[in-house]
Amino acid sequence: MAAATTIVNAKVFDGTRSQDWTSVRFADGLITECSAASAAREGDEVIDAGGGTVLPGLIDAHVHLVPGALEQSLTFGVTTVLDMFSKPDLVARAKEQAGSRPDVADVRSSGVGATAPGGHPSIMYAPFPTLTAAGQAEQFVAERIAEGSDYLKIFSGTGSLWPSLDSETIKALGTAAHARGLVVVAHVSSTAGVEEVVSPGVDVMAHVPADAELDKALARRIAEAGIVVGPTLATIENTLGEPGGAAVAGDPRLAEALGDAWTRRLTSGASGFRNRAMPPYSRAEDNVRRLTEAGVTLLAGTDAPNPGTVFGASLHRELELLVRCGISPAQALAAATTEPARVFGLADRGRVAAGQRADLVLVSGNPLTDITATRAIERIWRAGTACDRRAFVASAAEAEQLDAFDARVAEAVAAVRERRSNFDPRKAP
Repeated sequence: MAAATTIVNAKVFDGTRSQDWTSVRFADGLITECSAASAAREGDEVIDAGGGTVLPGLIDAHVHLVPGALEQSLTFGVTTVLDMFSKPDLVARAKEQAGSRPDVADVRSSGVGATAPGGHPSIMYAPFPTLTAAGQAEQFVAERIAEGSDYLKIFSGTGSLWPSLDSETIKALGTAAHARGLVVVAHVSSTAGVEEVVSPGVDVMAHVPADAELDKALARRIAEAGIVVGPTLATIENTLGEPGGAAVAGDPRLAEALGDAWTRRLTSGASGFRNRAMPPYSRAEDNVRRLTEAGVTLLAGTDAPNPGTVFGASLHRELELLVRCGISPAQALAAATTEPARVFGLADRGRVAAGQRADLVLVSGNPLTDITATRAIERIWRAGTACDRRAFVASAAEAEQLDAFDARVAEAVAAVRERRSNFDPRKAP
C-alpha cells in the first residue's frame, strides 16, 4: 500500500460549499478522511496548505481533443475533460493515454456527433457518419457506443444557418440514447434554434447563443425541462472579437505554465474575427444572466482549442466570465466540479469527500471570495498522484495538428459570417 498524503491547515470547498474542515487525507487514489483537525497519521506525507484552499479537480465540460490536450489540461488543475466531438481513433488514443499515464487528465467523449448531411460541423471534421431520418437513430446510437462514446452529441439549434436534423430525428436520437443510458447534449448556435432543443430527450445545451436576445419565457422552459447549459463563453468572447485570450495570457498566474508558443496562440487567436456580421459578445453574457435568473444550472466548458483558448488555462477564464454573469463563485466552482460530474454520471469525482477519487487542487487564496484565485495553483493531484507542473510544449506533430484545427475553425467562422450576412429568415424552412 502506498503511503498516504494528508493536507493540513487548509480551507476546503467540497464542490458545493465551504466546509469547516482543515485537513484532507488520501491514499491509493481515494480520499479517506476529511476533518476539522489534522487527519495526519504516522508515515503520511504531510502538505501544509498555509491557509490555501483545497478544491475538487476541475472538469472542463466542453473540449475537442487534439494531441497534448490531456497533458496541458492537467497542468492547470483540470483533472477530467469532456470531449464534445472527435473521431473514434483520436478518442481511443486519448482514453488509452488517460488509462496508462498519471500525468494527463482523464477523458470522456461523445465521439462523432449526430448531424444532417452537410450540417455543422462538416467543414471541420468531414467525412463522418450522418443521419437523414428518424428511423436511423437507433443504429446511429449503437454505432457510437460501439466506437466508445460515453454520451451523445446532437447538432441542432442552428436556426436554418446549416442543414439540420428534423425534430422527429432529434427526438428519436434522444429516445435511443436514453434507452442505452446515454446523456444527450445538443449543440445550439442561434437563439431561434434554442426552440429545437427544448424537447424530450435533451439533457444539456452546449453554447449560449448571441445572435438575439433570449426570451425569458423560453429560459424558464429550459429550466422547467431540467436542461443544463454549458455557455462556453471563453470561446464565444474570442469568436466575437473580444480579447479573452490576451486576458488569459496576461495573467502571470497562468502565463508561468503556458510557455511562449501558447501565449502567442492566445494573443493572436481572435484577431480579425470581429466584423459587422457578428453580434456583440455582451449579448451572450446577457443571455446567460437570463438563464441563471430562470434557475438554469450552468456547466463550465471552454470549447478549447478554438482560437483564443488553450486547454486548462481557459477554464479559469470561463469561471471568471460566469461570475461576471451574476452567479456566485461557489456556483461557478460547482459548474466545474459537482455539476458536470452529476450530469455526466461521474459519481467518483467532482467532490471532496471520503470515498471520492483524490482529484484535488490546492490554490493559495480563497476563490469563494475571488474566483481568479483558482489560477494561483500550488499543487495538483490526479487520482492521488501529484502532478509535476510545467509548461506544456507541443511536439512538431502536435503543433501541426493544432494548426490544421485552427485552419478548419477559420473556415467554419468564415462560413458562419457569410451565412449570417446572406441569411433571410423569410426563406428559412
